[in-house]
Formats: sequence, C-alpha cells, structure tokens
Amino acid sequence: MLRASLFFTTILLSQSIWALVPPDYQEPPSDFTAEIEAGLQVNTGNTESSSFNGRTKLVYDTDIFRQEGVFKAYYAADSEKTTAEKYDVELQSSYKFYSGYVFARGDFTEDRFGSYTRISTVSTGYGFDAIGGDRTKLSLEIGPGYRYNLPQGSESEPSPEADRDIILRTAAKFEQKIHEYTSFNADLTAEVGENNNTLTLDMSYKNTLFQDWAFKIGMNVKYTEIVPEDSKQTDTVTTFNLLYTFK
Repeated sequence: MLRASLFFTTILLSQSIWALVPPDYQEPPSDFTAEIEAGLQVNTGNTESSSFNGRTKLVYDTDIFRQEGVFKAYYAADSEKTTAEKYDVELQSSYKFYSGYVFARGDFTEDRFGSYTRISTVSTGYGFDAIGGDRTKLSLEIGPGYRYNLPQGSESEPSPEADRDIILRTAAKFEQKIHEYTSFNADLTAEVGENNNTLTLDMSYKNTLFQDWAFKIGMNVKYTEIVPEDSKQTDTVTTFNLLYTFK
C-alpha cells in the first residue's frame, strides 16, 4: 500500500512540474550580450616567434538605450624583440527614438609601433537604420568630433608635437546573415578633418561551430592620408580567432 501511494504521488508531482515548466520552455531574451574571442600563434625551430590577439565586446541593449564597448589587444614578438603591441577601446552610448538615435562615442588607441602612437577621438551625432531586416541590417551615422594624434618619433623629429583636429565622422555598419550559422559584418568609418583624413574598414566572417562557439576571420584596414616620416599610410591587421558568445 505504501509503495502504491509513493508511486501515484511521484506521478502527480511529475505532471505538476511539466505543467509549470513545459518541455519546449526557453529563457526570455536578455538585454545583455557579450563576445569574447582570442587567437594565438607560436612558432619554434627555425623561426622563433609568437603572436596573440584578443577582443571583447559588451552590449546592453534596451528599448530606449544601447550601451556598447569593444576592447582589442594585439601583440607579436620574435626571439629578439617585440614587433607589435596595440590596444584599442571603443565606447558608444546611444539614445533611441522613433526615427533613429543620437549617440556619444569615444575611440582610443595605444600603438607602440604605429605611425601614431596615441590616438583619441570623441564624437557625437545622429544615426538611423537604413535597412532593418532579419537577415540584412545597415546603420548610418554622422556627426562632429575632436581627434588627438601623437605621431611616432623619427630621427629628424624625435619628440613630435601632437596633432589636434576638429573632424566630421561618418560611419556605415553592415550586417548580413548568410544562413543560420554564418554571418558577415563590415563597418566603414571616415574621419575628415582640416589637418588629416582617415578611412577605416573593419570586416569579419563568422561561422558557428557548435552552440555558442564560432570560428571568426577578421580584417581591419586603416588608411591615414598624412603620416610621419618613414611611416606607411595603410595599416592592416588580419585575425583568425575562436569566439564565444553568451547572453
């Protein structure tokens, strides 16, 4: 009798639990998302070198506000010395309304071996979604800003003065979902100033491997019209990373 009572009690409890939590239940979407990616390369033998790059993206997106932060790091060295060391920080806060959004943005770069070792840009402006489909998205932004550039020293000018410039910043952010597990992103940013102009193209291809893990190929190309002596106008960074996304 006792065993029978326990058996029926278990069945009733199980049915109650399934009623409260159905089998197809899913957690509601979160306002917060994050991406963490990294790539590492180590060469030994005839070539002694190593390189590392990492990127973290944090987004808090609600019906009214969108807060976004991106943090990047690049490092490379051979058996004798460091050959590359760069850190990027991108911060943007947007306030949404029916026709688009207004934003405030800051971009900060420390580049030990770049044509400019320190770049700081703050800007504000207006943006809107030109295309807002489920598979294809395109956002356009425009607004004024201020840029601070510290050039790399050279033999003729070992301690150069920083360049300060009022700029007009325009940006186009494109996202294409090729299919369920593959997507392509391209961001094009132009900064036009009285003393210097820059154009930056940031592209990435992401393919989901399983669940929240993906393989990502990225390329960042930046063109600077006026650079210090013995510096190149175009800088290119290509990355092959493993990416994890969580919400």
